[in-house]
Amino acid sequence: MKLNSVLAAGAALSLATAPVVAQAATAPAPSRDGAEMSNAENLRGGFIIPLIAVVAILLGILAATGGDDDLPHSP
Repeated sequence: MKLNSVLAAGAALSLATAPVVAQAATAPAPSRDGAEMSNAENLRGGFIIPLIAVVAILLGILAATGGDDDLPHSP
């Protein structure tokens, strides 16, 4: 019984100290400078890929919910 208490105390101690040790071991993150945005208004995004994705999602939903003909019928 005493061994179980010692193991439980050791596990609790390791779980409590792990975040503190991990935080102390990491180096501070370097500050980032922003990039120049000379052509910010001239962004050209495509609409074909998002359109295909939306159509695929809709077809997937229809395929998952369709085909209710084989449901059992109660007498």
